[in-house]
Amino acid sequence: MMANLPADILVELEQAVASCPPDRCARILSGIVQLLTGSPDRPQELLAGVVDGVLLRLTERVEAKALVQLSTALAELKVAPPETLLRLASHADPDVACPVLVKSQAFSATDLATIAASCDERHQRAIAARNSIEPEVAEALIKRGGPICLALIKNPGTQFSEAAYAALIARADPDGEIAKALVLRPDTPDLVVRKLLSQKAPAKANASTIPPAQHAAPVPPKLPCPADYASARPEIVALSRVGKLNDSTVNRFTIRGETANLFTALSVLSGAPIEIVEHVMTDDDCEGLVMACRAARLNWATTLAILSNRSGSRLSFVERERAQQIFETLLLSTSQWTVRWGEIAASANPSDAGHRGTKMGVNR
Repeated sequence: MMANLPADILVELEQAVASCPPDRCARILSGIVQLLTGSPDRPQELLAGVVDGVLLRLTERVEAKALVQLSTALAELKVAPPETLLRLASHADPDVACPVLVKSQAFSATDLATIAASCDERHQRAIAARNSIEPEVAEALIKRGGPICLALIKNPGTQFSEAAYAALIARADPDGEIAKALVLRPDTPDLVVRKLLSQKAPAKANASTIPPAQHAAPVPPKLPCPADYASARPEIVALSRVGKLNDSTVNRFTIRGETANLFTALSVLSGAPIEIVEHVMTDDDCEGLVMACRAARLNWATTLAILSNRSGSRLSFVERERAQQIFETLLLSTSQWTVRWGEIAASANPSDAGHRGTKMGVNR
């Protein structure tokens, strides 16, 4: 008896599946999944290749609930039926597509980039949530624009190419979230940070075309008034008592421009009077502010956010490098002593402004 050709077998399979009730197709699908997931001793590549065609035809006959279960199961496999995996990942229903898009390690970078170029927003977010994202995939997602760029930057597993960085810089509003997120991301190249900071700097105008009065020096940060501090202090102290006055909270104050909350938080965390915080925040040299942040036990990302969002002169690339070096070499005890009792405290001249911090009870 002659053996059936593979094409003949597939024809018979298609006819059988076409006449098979959906509930029976679902049971067959479940059995194949058990075969894939419960046979670690068998050659996975061979097994995945054999069942791929069967799965493809079964996926056309079962309900979405069964497809979600299939997607969830295949997402855990290092080797999975390739055509079935792609069909699930491209499915219009995000509940079907997202499990494999988030977890499956069986995709190639090309497969994911192709899907990213045409999928819906939930599919994009699923890809952006993967533990590791290759540069080719990141570039495809960045081209889609929108919030997905921010999701990629915040994912530490994203690998950016030079082209991806260039695209992000082009999309970055100087005062927007993309620029801030890139500057705060630890592995962002210094050249990229420099370009972002240069975008934030005001354009140089031709001296012959503007009045001399417009050549003004950078305006120092506007200090909060006593009423602002009095209003901010109860909330800051309450947050400190319950352990919620942390990097996340201080960073939020910085990004939102809540100056009174930020200054008071630095004072409470570092133990320095409010006039010292005002002094280091308005000083042209960033060293004092770095010391205050270190004394407050803030991390480098939060410190950099504070440095980058001061409303005075912009932090240059050289200043950023110097600030990070100071931050990484400073001892906590040295920083605390310096901002409370050392040269920084002395240079703040507590007698000025009528001891504003003391009057408001900001000192610890």
